[in-house]
Amino acid sequence: MSKWIMPSLKRGGDVQLFCFPFAGGGASAYRTWLRQHSPRLDVAAVQLPGRENRIAEPLLHSMDAILGELVEELALQITGPYAFFGHSLGARMAFEVARTLHKRGHQLPVHMFVSGSRSPEIPEPRPLHQLSEERFCEELGRFGGTPRELMENPELMALYLPILRADFTVDETYEYNHGDPLPVSITAFCGTNDPEATTQEMLGWKHQTTEQFTFKQVTGDHFFIQSQWSYVLDQIEETVKAGGCAEHCIAM
Repeated sequence: MSKWIMPSLKRGGDVQLFCFPFAGGGASAYRTWLRQHSPRLDVAAVQLPGRENRIAEPLLHSMDAILGELVEELALQITGPYAFFGHSLGARMAFEVARTLHKRGHQLPVHMFVSGSRSPEIPEPRPLHQLSEERFCEELGRFGGTPRELMENPELMALYLPILRADFTVDETYEYNHGDPLPVSITAFCGTNDPEATTQEMLGWKHQTTEQFTFKQVTGDHFFIQSQWSYVLDQIEETVKAGGCAEHCIAM
């Protein structure tokens, strides 16, 4: 069993789908996806250290630190065709993992699904990882992903804040290095009311692929995947079923 990938056993689907967490999230963020039975998808979620079943391990504070351990571990879990899905920070993480796998000569994903994330060359315009605890908590409200019950519970927030701050540090200190686009088709999911990853900012993902690019708008804000997860997963499955890009592709 791998502590980085949950679950790590192949269950018979045509394509392995590795899901990367958003800031503050763990593998449980995809628990509804993991429970779905699909003849085409074997869903697995990346579990970073310092949370959930890895709570006793030190948190990581940079993209390089994550890539240093995750890439080779994930390569061991690939048993056939696979795809990546990442939301927000998870999209950039998936992108950099794919780039690193490519550089090291590993098998590439058959498709990449990015969600709620500005294209990787666009830095965070309003960073918050260095703010005071009070200001940090205030700014979290603009993302809408932290439950009110958690925000109003000091004891729980004391446990959760270090995870959030570590992940925001990873995201906001990430430096994009220009390189050749990946030979992997990309589908981008964008919330219709997402101020953190607008349509224009997400369309930039088209420059990261030499293959087909698909852009899909989904009703909701930055965390539309919490309410629209079924639609997003259906779209992923339809794309895999079609063997590549879904019907409405933007040729750019």
